[in-house]
Amino acid sequence: MSRTWNQYVVKQENKTLVLTTIMNHTPISRAKVAKITGLNKGTVSSLVSELIDEELVEESGPGKSSGGRRPVMLLFNGNAGYSISIELGVGYILGVITNLNGEIIVEEKIQLQTTHYKTIFPMMINLIRGLMNQVPESRYGVIGIGVGVPAVVSQKGEILLAPNLYWKNVKLKEELEAVFDIPVYIENEANAGAYGEMRYGSSQNSRHTIFASIGIGIGVGMVLDGKLYHGLNGFAGELGHMTIEKDGKSCRCGNSGCWERYASEQALIDEALNRGLIDEGQSEPFEQLIQLADEGDNHVIELFNEIATYIAIGLTNCINIFNPEHVIIGNRLMRAKEWFYPVIESYILDHAIGFHQNKLKIDSAKLGHHSTVAGMAAFTIEGFLLNQRNNLV
Repeated sequence: MSRTWNQYVVKQENKTLVLTTIMNHTPISRAKVAKITGLNKGTVSSLVSELIDEELVEESGPGKSSGGRRPVMLLFNGNAGYSISIELGVGYILGVITNLNGEIIVEEKIQLQTTHYKTIFPMMINLIRGLMNQVPESRYGVIGIGVGVPAVVSQKGEILLAPNLYWKNVKLKEELEAVFDIPVYIENEANAGAYGEMRYGSSQNSRHTIFASIGIGIGVGMVLDGKLYHGLNGFAGELGHMTIEKDGKSCRCGNSGCWERYASEQALIDEALNRGLIDEGQSEPFEQLIQLADEGDNHVIELFNEIATYIAIGLTNCINIFNPEHVIIGNRLMRAKEWFYPVIESYILDHAIGFHQNKLKIDSAKLGHHSTVAGMAAFTIEGFLLNQRNNLV
């Protein structure tokens, strides 16, 4: 019995290893798979045949030969299944369909006029159903749903606190799985953004990355030593609520002087209203400020510089604490990166500890507004492949 079980486990691990190798090196020959994995060619050939039968791997035309017959190349079948990924923001829901390679094939966005959960949840359900109706036919269909939220999320997928949405103790994973009966993954949107950039974006070659998601609020996702850092209870990254001003502005989290009260899109809009730069109740106030800056409005440009400086103060703290090799700034506020980025970079160069600046890169998100949904796709795809391990024998 023990020997049979051990053989099962070994085959399971080997098959997963072969599939992962093909995914990471596609297109690749069987011989190269054997060389990378250390498995013998017969084992690789047998496992590849099973993966082809399961439609996770497919053969393509012959590759280049170093002598002798040209090898048949293997490809990971990215169209064997599809993921639905959602970013729930303040004022919008973004939904996408991706294949198993994380490539977006359909994108839809709806605007929200409320933060009320009982109103938003049915809208999210309708968006997901609409996306499901557009998923191409495939062996595995919709493999799961991933949702990135600006919130403290428990390891069970419960939203414990979403200050900017005014949500508390919302069992989103449980409620979505009850509706759709497929795996659902819930993650903090900044963590998802960090993971999306690591898997598909600008930090694929970085092992230590700080991803600052700066929108209505601020969240920070951290990749440390090549792994997404969650902390003891999964709540790491709420750096938007670190105090940067003693006795500062009150925050929705219950604290005062929080970073996001000075460096977020909401902080920008609040201050623009205070200074009379825009009118109360104006639609798309941030877009209006960008237009004014484009037209050379010095008062708006001065405000942009102030907000950028506060962004840089928080990022400098992150750099001095975590010593990353890569800092990525994402989400809505970087639509004004023409004005923000030079100020941020200059401040960090002047104020971050010199040793921490060695090999440090500062970028805006390569994936743009797709960082979070890309990360949720990656979580969903990895969850699917992990679940498949039980069926890979």
